[in-house]
Amino acid sequence: MRTAAGAPSAARASSPLSFLVARRVSSTMTRTVSQKVEETLGDDGSSVRRASFSEPAGDPGWFGPDSVAWRVHSELGPMLIGGFSALMLQTLHPLVMQGVADHSTYRTDPLGRLRRTADFLALTTYGGDEAAREAVREVRRVHRRVRGIGPEGRAYRASDPDLLCYVHVTEVWSFLRAYQRYSGQLLTLEEKNRYLRESSRVARELGATRVPSSTEAVRSYIREVRPQLVRTEAARQAVEFLRKPIGSSPLEKAAHVTLTEAAIGLLPPFARRELGLARPTSYRQLAVRPAATVLSLGLHLILGESPPVTAARRRAAGTAIG
Repeated sequence: MRTAAGAPSAARASSPLSFLVARRVSSTMTRTVSQKVEETLGDDGSSVRRASFSEPAGDPGWFGPDSVAWRVHSELGPMLIGGFSALMLQTLHPLVMQGVADHSTYRTDPLGRLRRTADFLALTTYGGDEAAREAVREVRRVHRRVRGIGPEGRAYRASDPDLLCYVHVTEVWSFLRAYQRYSGQLLTLEEKNRYLRESSRVARELGATRVPSSTEAVRSYIREVRPQLVRTEAARQAVEFLRKPIGSSPLEKAAHVTLTEAAIGLLPPFARRELGLARPTSYRQLAVRPAATVLSLGLHLILGESPPVTAARRRAAGTAIG
């Protein structure tokens, strides 16, 4: 099992005191978060059937164990931080946000929404070929029903290739940035581009077109869509909801604040300004990053590799699991 030893030393180098304080506080928060994850996603780390990951023997799935996608998506802490960041960035697209406001259950069933998203990511990353295809077919079936009228009378539909592309880019770019900052394992430029190429398959299978598949292409894409991005009232409400601490205990609330503040730190500067989430650099570097780093590494050590990933490795190696 891989270790994630790089990030602590980086945090100590930038601020020894803040790192030590973060380690003391985050060690308890980490245990709290790990318990919450198991309650939410189940003891397998996913609510989908184990057979989706363990069969058929010899099937590497869409990416395989040597892919960068397997590495990036296996780190729970960075994936949670990246997921929050992606959702915040998605709120700035008026049509995407209107679709969420009109059709999503994120307010009434946020944990159910989290489970479904986690299932889709797990199946398309670690499931066998047919399991991944069925996950995509199910999402496409749902997307066919999601349509309506957005701001200024503009029609939207979830199956729109441009909207699918925007949602995909915000997700994978946020996952990649979170992995780079909080996993303790830096990817090379070639590995980052490999990840974007690999993950672009999911977007294309869902119906997206013109999907950027390199860091340079993603940066160019974000500059291209920037004029379309604006904070609407629906966006303000969604971000406010995302930042509202989940859980009843002080530790659960502190963990949520740590994750969401780390997510805010990943946003492009223009997005932080647009959403009214600007933070002092000293706060992000001396308070948020050390706490989120320790929380991420703690989750890695406490939870280890999830059973679906282990099952997928055995399946890809040709060992069926009963």
